[in-house]
Amino acid sequence: MFKRRREAEVPPEEPSADQVSAPAEAEAPVGRPDGPWDESEDAPEQTRLDLGSMRVPGKPGMEIRVDLDQPGGQVVSATCVLREGGLQLQPYAAPKRSGIWDEVRAELLDGIVAGGGSAQERDGSLGREVLASLDVDVAPGQKARQQVRFVGVDGPRWFLRAVLTGAAVTDDDVRAELEEVFRGVVVVRGGEPRSPRELLPLRLPDQEEAAPVVEERPSLEPFRRGPEITEVR
Repeated sequence: MFKRRREAEVPPEEPSADQVSAPAEAEAPVGRPDGPWDESEDAPEQTRLDLGSMRVPGKPGMEIRVDLDQPGGQVVSATCVLREGGLQLQPYAAPKRSGIWDEVRAELLDGIVAGGGSAQERDGSLGREVLASLDVDVAPGQKARQQVRFVGVDGPRWFLRAVLTGAAVTDDDVRAELEEVFRGVVVVRGGEPRSPRELLPLRLPDQEEAAPVVEERPSLEPFRRGPEITEVR
């Protein structure tokens, strides 16, 4: 912030008692006043499960399922399950000077409709979101129509995407609890150069931490890979 230069011949006035303000609180992250958080920010104290590039807060009665891709066994996402509702979380790299959620929403809308589903963009409690109805795999060779919500938040050089399913779409109480989990996530971007939309590396938690349920399944509606543009700090 620039300050106006004080004229030399005019002495500064002493502030009156009612002009003296209390010390300013720590500035909230722009666009994310309630989270999710970057590791450099002063996030509220919570017990979180360390999954590498993402630290996920727990809740009583909630399971955290670590999702693995079937060919390579790599961790691709984490799904929080609470009272018949699900919250799938995935952190991605993003460009330095711009977010990617606007672009991703447009791709989601086009892709879902092209695949035979229906989707609409709307304002939600976490900002702009996509409410969709699409076919998902429920068993080998078996699909079912499911309603889901795609939400996303741009952070400093990262993007956190979530997919809410089940009761998290239809039940206000479950949705509010899982949205609170989403806001409590801390993203650990790291300083390595990464291509925009590259999934940030996730891992299984240390053995001394509470072990989540591990499921081998692909992530729901994963990103199409973007252009290979190396980001340099």
